[in-house]
Amino acid sequence: MWSVFDVTKKEQEILRIEQEAGVAGFWDDYQNAQNIMQELGKLKETVSVWRGFQRDVEATLDLVILSIEEHDNSFEIQLEDDVSRLNRLMAHQEVLLTLSGEYDDRPAILTIYAGAGGTDSQDWAEMLFRMYARWAEDDKRPSQIMDLSYGDEAGVRGATIEIGGRYSYGYLSAEMGVHRLVRLSPYDPNHLRHTSFAQVEVLPAALDEEVNISVRQEDIKMDTFRSSGPGGQNVQKVASAVRLTHVPTGIVVSCQTERSQHQNREYAMRILNARILDLENKKRSEERSKLLGDRVSAEWGNQIRSYVLHPYKSVKDHRTNHQSTNPEAVLDGRIDGFMEAYLMSKVG
Repeated sequence: MWSVFDVTKKEQEILRIEQEAGVAGFWDDYQNAQNIMQELGKLKETVSVWRGFQRDVEATLDLVILSIEEHDNSFEIQLEDDVSRLNRLMAHQEVLLTLSGEYDDRPAILTIYAGAGGTDSQDWAEMLFRMYARWAEDDKRPSQIMDLSYGDEAGVRGATIEIGGRYSYGYLSAEMGVHRLVRLSPYDPNHLRHTSFAQVEVLPAALDEEVNISVRQEDIKMDTFRSSGPGGQNVQKVASAVRLTHVPTGIVVSCQTERSQHQNREYAMRILNARILDLENKKRSEERSKLLGDRVSAEWGNQIRSYVLHPYKSVKDHRTNHQSTNPEAVLDGRIDGFMEAYLMSKVG
C-alpha cells in the first residue's frame, strides 16, 4: 500500500509537469503535449483520492480520541459506519493498484462468441452481452455496440461492445475466458436442463498513434453485405454491413449494427485496430497471449465461471472460488466482486 511519501512524490511530479507546461513551445508538439496533460490529469486524480482518504482517516481517529476522552459511547454507531466505509474505500484502492499494466487504463473492446450448445448458447451469449452492458451503465461508463450477429432462432452468434471509462480494460480483462450456464432450457420442448457455453474476449482499444503505425489503408479489403436481424432475416435492402480483411495478417472483422455503411466501417476499423495491436504485442512478448489470454474452446471443462439457475442458484468463479447465490443480480451487471477477486488473486 502507498505511503504519504509516495503521494508527496506524485505532488512533486504534478508541480514539475505544470511548470513544464508553462514553458513557451510546450504545445508545438501537440500529440506529446496532450499525452503529458493526460498523465497530469491521472496524477491529480490519484493524489486527490489518497489525500481525501488521509483526511477521512484523521477525522475518524479524532472521533475515536474524543469518544475515549469524554467516555462517550454515543459515537459508537458513527464510528462503525466510518470504519466500514474506509475499509471499502481501501479495498477499492487496493484493486486499483493492481491495474498498473500498460493498457489497463484504456477503453475495452469486448466480444462474446456463442459456443457449444446451439440456440441455448446463442441465447446465453446475448444474456452475457446484456450483463456487460448493464455493468457499464451502472458504473456510468460510456458504451457503444459495435457489432451484433444474430442467431437463426434466438440470441446472438457474436456481439462486440466498446466500453469506455478509466481502467475499463483492466477490470474487464478479468472476464476473458469461457462462461458456462446451466438452466432449464426455454428452447427444449421437454424443458430439460441444458448446459451452454460462451467465450468472452477482451482487447484494449488502440490509440490513434498506434493505428497510424500498424494499419495501412491499402492493406485493407472491404466487402459489404446486408445486415441480418433476429431469426436471420435481412433487415435492410441496402448492403450497409461491412466486412474488413487485413490482408497481411488475415484478420477479419465485421460490423452491421448501423444503417450507415460509413458508421459500420468506422466501428469495424476500431475493432480491427485493437486486434492488430494485440497481435503485435503477442509478437513482441515471449509469454503467449499476455493481453487476450490463452484461447480455449468454448465447451465443457474450460470454463472460468459457472452460472447455475437450476437445480439450485449459484455463480462461481473457478479461478478464485468467489461465489454468489444471486445469479439474477450478477446477470443484471453486478460483477464487480468477481472481477476484484480475480485481480487481487493475481497479486497474491
